[in-house]
Amino acid sequence: MGDSKVDILLLGAGGREHALLAKLAESPRAGKLWVAPGNGGMDAMAEVAAIDQDSPVDVANFARENGVDLVVIGPEAPLVEGVADAVRSAGIMCFGPNASAARMEGSKKFAKQVMARAGVPTAAWRSFTEQEPCEEYIRRLDGPCVVKADGLAAGKGVIVAKDVDEALAGVRECFSGRFGEAGATVIVEETLDGPECSLLALTDGTTLVPLATAQDHKRALDGDKGPNTGGMGVYSPVPMVTPEEHAAMVAIEQRVVDELRAEGITYSGCLYGGFMLTKDGPKVLEFNARFGDPETQVVLPRMQADLVDVFLACDEGTLSPDMVSWNDDWAVSVVLTSAGYPGSYEKGKAISGIERAESLDGVTVYHAGTAIDANGQLVTAGGRVLDVTAVAPTFEEARRQAYAACELIDFEGKTMRYDIGAKAVLPRNNG
Repeated sequence: MGDSKVDILLLGAGGREHALLAKLAESPRAGKLWVAPGNGGMDAMAEVAAIDQDSPVDVANFARENGVDLVVIGPEAPLVEGVADAVRSAGIMCFGPNASAARMEGSKKFAKQVMARAGVPTAAWRSFTEQEPCEEYIRRLDGPCVVKADGLAAGKGVIVAKDVDEALAGVRECFSGRFGEAGATVIVEETLDGPECSLLALTDGTTLVPLATAQDHKRALDGDKGPNTGGMGVYSPVPMVTPEEHAAMVAIEQRVVDELRAEGITYSGCLYGGFMLTKDGPKVLEFNARFGDPETQVVLPRMQADLVDVFLACDEGTLSPDMVSWNDDWAVSVVLTSAGYPGSYEKGKAISGIERAESLDGVTVYHAGTAIDANGQLVTAGGRVLDVTAVAPTFEEARRQAYAACELIDFEGKTMRYDIGAKAVLPRNNG
């Protein structure tokens, strides 16, 4: 790999990107760091590039003009837009799949078709481009189902319906135009039962290196009540996953990468599988084409690896499992949100106490929806504001430290769930 310095441009503005930036900065090979657009925490660690992160032309031109050696793409939108293709065409290394491969997230229908060809277990499904036949199908199902907008809807276009009325409301929402083009095709799936598990993996298109398991908490309120969100907290590893289930999930992700390669698509970057651990074994809920958020905020702190070397190897086709190992610690991350999230919320609330929180043993606070205002004050700038992550030798200690740190941080309207990780120590059937 060599040991020359690598200048890096990281695209994104969330907690996932702050965690990526922190891990990249640890590498002895990290040179100059740029972020676009960044946030209130990332901007102190890297220079802000004033470009549109979703524009292939902007990103490739900036990278070329500023001698960037590696572009790391955090969120899904730039991947689907083809930013990775443009960067690689400019002769610059890139971490993140090309537009063809990113369809695994950009189109749920495409992903389902790939899974079918690869023999991957997933929920039974049908897709519709017209509202009436879709509603008819749901009335015939006459029970719980999952309604999904086909395209990118920022984590919002999924309705887990308990009955026909909820499902029909979901269909109308998708076809109403609320999700734009993303809702032009609608997927209706059977519901799967069991605990959920996220498995992120790195791949160069041939070799697949699984990362540690994590379990996200999607619902807004304690006890998994309330609306779905982008994620209210997460822990890693997931003790309920059996070795057999883990092996099955890894094999499924490898099959997907192999199938895409057989179809002429090199999938290079992070493949994120969302799984349901059913009584018949793990089944895929969805695939994402990038690191998970907030999973990244508990997976990377436990990872022992030079992330710059690993990302370059993904692009060069030289990834090997021995490049990544794990410590035995536990990680718990609690998301502090603005009052009202995932609905409407106010921005611009002053944030205090982060330094005190980070003085606790094993605690790191990753910024998600933060900004620096005109007076130089750190303020809220999004629904999910901060990811308060604690790493410790035992699960109980990590959880205790994370919540102790949350109490030290203050902003008007601060909300959180108080049961993040509670499932980890419960018997499996409670999950």
